[in-house]
Amino acid sequence: MESPSVPTCRGHVPCRGLLLAVSLLTSWSLPTTAQLTVESVPSNAAQGEEVLLRVHDLPGFLAGYVWFKGESVDNNRQIASYVIDTQEIHPGPEYSGRETIYPNGSLLFQKVTQKDTGYYTLLGIKRNFQEPVRKPSIRARNTTVTEHKDAMGLTCLTDDTGISIQWFLNNQSLWLTDRMKLSQGNSTLIIDPVRREDAGSYQCEVSNPVSSSKSDPLWLDVQYK
Repeated sequence: MESPSVPTCRGHVPCRGLLLAVSLLTSWSLPTTAQLTVESVPSNAAQGEEVLLRVHDLPGFLAGYVWFKGESVDNNRQIASYVIDTQEIHPGPEYSGRETIYPNGSLLFQKVTQKDTGYYTLLGIKRNFQEPVRKPSIRARNTTVTEHKDAMGLTCLTDDTGISIQWFLNNQSLWLTDRMKLSQGNSTLIIDPVRREDAGSYQCEVSNPVSSSKSDPLWLDVQYK
């Protein structure tokens, strides 16, 4: 893509022709009814004027966006990034103090110069959505065991991914002893051998950054003589 041409300005006649073109780089697929576009307002401008790169139809699932000078994503050419939830602006190497990013993604240039002529890239950052976890359940090999003789295995059953699993005994976080082992990911608890102090109500809790949920209690009965 060729760079926009810049007309020569003479005398005190305002030079209209400073062109700011935009390329879009996104990491999502948009439905045909919602096409993200950017327009330069005005389409050409005189030195010293303001130019707005106005964004239309910005998707609602973005966590933020980044503006770059040039036709590609180059951190050394970054103007600024914007975090939607916190409304924070983080200036980059190409930030001159004349640029303003608005919540809708639009980028304003104040007092443009011929050095501002060129192409600009808008990068949208997709939000990482996580659904609330569902209630897990516990599967047990058996619920009545004999002290010093039997082993016990409990498995926390869940279809959720990207979660953490924690075990509870009698509504207290389970304190692991040298007789207890957890599988990778903590989904299975093995106690070998069981003792009378292991009797009680067991629950597992699954959680992700947005929610948590506990299973129904499962009672373990330890028989001893």
